[in-house]
Amino acid sequence: MTLASAAVALAYLLLLGLKATGAMRVLRQRPPGTHSRFDGHGVAILQPILGGDPLLAEVLAANLQALPGAHFHWLLDEADALGRAAAAQLCAQYPDHPITCLLHPAAPQGINPKTFKLDGVLPRVQEPVVLVLDDDARLSAAALAQMLDELPHADLVTALPCYRDDARVGSRLMAQFVNNNTALTYLGLLPWLAPLSINGMCYALQTARLRELGGFAPLRHMLADDLALARALRDQGARLHQSTACVEVQTHVPTLQRYRQQMHRWMLFALLLLRDESRPVRAMIGLLHGLPPLLLWAVLLLAAWPPLGAPALIAAVVLLLRAAVLMRLQRRASGRVRHRPVLSVLAELLQPLHLLHATCVRRIRWRTHLYHVRANDRFHDA
Repeated sequence: MTLASAAVALAYLLLLGLKATGAMRVLRQRPPGTHSRFDGHGVAILQPILGGDPLLAEVLAANLQALPGAHFHWLLDEADALGRAAAAQLCAQYPDHPITCLLHPAAPQGINPKTFKLDGVLPRVQEPVVLVLDDDARLSAAALAQMLDELPHADLVTALPCYRDDARVGSRLMAQFVNNNTALTYLGLLPWLAPLSINGMCYALQTARLRELGGFAPLRHMLADDLALARALRDQGARLHQSTACVEVQTHVPTLQRYRQQMHRWMLFALLLLRDESRPVRAMIGLLHGLPPLLLWAVLLLAAWPPLGAPALIAAVVLLLRAAVLMRLQRRASGRVRHRPVLSVLAELLQPLHLLHATCVRRIRWRTHLYHVRANDRFHDA
């Protein structure tokens, strides 16, 4: 039992160490933050907005305050009274800020609502840079400046997500999932492998280059818009760059049910990514990201029988080393530790269950929509 526990623990720590080493190598190359006074001038920030989240106005206002020179394009639904009210309130509070509110009808059947609105606004953009930013994401002036500094060397630059939680268990669990994995997933393999996809919460492109690449119109039939955009750009030989600039996400997650729905959608999108990759890439992702939660389960189960023996000591060492690695990465990536020990472990242990759920259940809830998903380009209202 002790040998088995030691072997499983060693395998877990080796995989964690490999990803952490790659991520830390990338983070050490982060440029110094010298652009904190950049106001966003020359950037069109496209934000598809949907009301209903009580944090919506607060997050939108935070971006207005951080980036007073950017031109915000708020993409609203005609039927979304809450979203339109929040936008109207902020436009009245910030009358001197360049804000354009655009109303859109409901997206047709089989069309991604987010991409439908992005495609509609692109012809109106006059700024040289387009930045797509989710309505639950906060971007600092320094982070935007870093992304723009990196943009001349790539066709698309995407930010590194971190999650701000609140006192609710669902939000804390989601925050631990994101903050556990963001550096390990997005940065861990960059020293050896180019990005396979992008973080759709925040990414930037030169406006002219985006139009040359076809804009958003070819992606309207794809449900996972970030995955579709990344694949379309890769197919055209475009360069994707994963920045270490941090974008902070905060979503109201009032219940565990809402947390489960969000994780279900993310895991289904991850399966869509794997589906179109080569077998070696699928095997690599499965080994580096799918296997560790199962190894952690094994470490803890072996520690439970017999109790207080050598396997329990091994499990304690694994948990301590795991926490130390994650806290160091979080501090380096986002400026502070976001680790909650118990919930962090629980979030990792739940990952295989969320993945199994996404494998078996192809119907997802995306805000106000309920979709049955057969493939990224085949989905319909359920």
